[in-house]
Amino acid sequence: MKQFAFLLMMSIVILFSSCKKDDPSPAGPVLQPKKGIYVLSEGSFGGNNTRLGYYTLSGNSFSPDFFLQQNPGAAGLGDIGNDMVLYGGKLYIVMNVTSQVTVLNAATGALIRRIDFRNGTADKLPRYATAARGKVFVTSYDNTVSVVDTSSLAIVQSIATGANPDGIAAYGDYLYVANSGSFNFPDVDSTVSVINLNTMTEVKKITVGLNPNKIEVSANGDVYVTSYGNFSSVPASVAVINSSDNTLKAQLGAGFAYSHVRMNGDLAYFYNNYGGSGVAKVYNTRTGTVVRNEFVTDGTSIDTPYGINIDEESGEVFVCDAKDFVTAGTVYCFNADGTLKYSFSTAPGINPNKVVFNR
Repeated sequence: MKQFAFLLMMSIVILFSSCKKDDPSPAGPVLQPKKGIYVLSEGSFGGNNTRLGYYTLSGNSFSPDFFLQQNPGAAGLGDIGNDMVLYGGKLYIVMNVTSQVTVLNAATGALIRRIDFRNGTADKLPRYATAARGKVFVTSYDNTVSVVDTSSLAIVQSIATGANPDGIAAYGDYLYVANSGSFNFPDVDSTVSVINLNTMTEVKKITVGLNPNKIEVSANGDVYVTSYGNFSSVPASVAVINSSDNTLKAQLGAGFAYSHVRMNGDLAYFYNNYGGSGVAKVYNTRTGTVVRNEFVTDGTSIDTPYGINIDEESGEVFVCDAKDFVTAGTVYCFNADGTLKYSFSTAPGINPNKVVFNR
């Protein structure tokens, strides 16, 4: 499914590049939201229907088109919102096919700037982001990590990586970048680029699983890398990198055929977003033991776990359910013990994939 989508993407990128226009000046009032959560629904491929919603915790209410609500007169977000990060009072939304990073005021959702991710006439196709040292680092399928200065909100540098980088994480003096090689399918990549944050250059590549996808760092500094495999004979897998010397520490084995990971302190939540049984496996990275093979303990049914985010303050786990990829999704909030606390529909938003907490 993933490789088909990527091939299809390339066939229409030129169309979307030719249709981009600057926003008119937003007009009208911008409301001050109460404490809550931002929800990114990536939309359908080619549908130009990414939505940013907002769930107000005190009122238990959901605004499905919060971006347009807060920015009357602005154009929509665009096509395929892959990721978003909150850093330094700003929300950065990575728009893949539209090839932009949209920057909002994190407190209000007001549009600040759309950063163009084109290299000449070609789209860079940004994928995922992380933040450190006053910069936001964005992987792009032109085989680079773009460095965005958070003051000027401009790309100030591009760092060469392996093929088609996906997930990215920062820890200590290094960035860790998963080189997927997806556009070369079936000859995909299997490495993680290690980038020195002091020199902004790649210093080595570490071989992990086939088609690496997501990267998270545990409380003790171990770097967990999940890989898709080849969708047939080679299953998904989990590799662990020792950040103290940047060497491969372990491969977790047959019981860890997972393409995605989210981390909260010592706990890793492993899951698959394109099928597979169960919602997530919970693993203690400090003790190296499985906490439980199925995170959900109360029988709540989730069709397609498309994103998992954890509130570091409460330990609550938010699971984004993409359902069948064409109908409206649902966000479920679970207590840390795997029991459901509440849920809400993201309608008309489809394929919700990321939750960010607005304190």
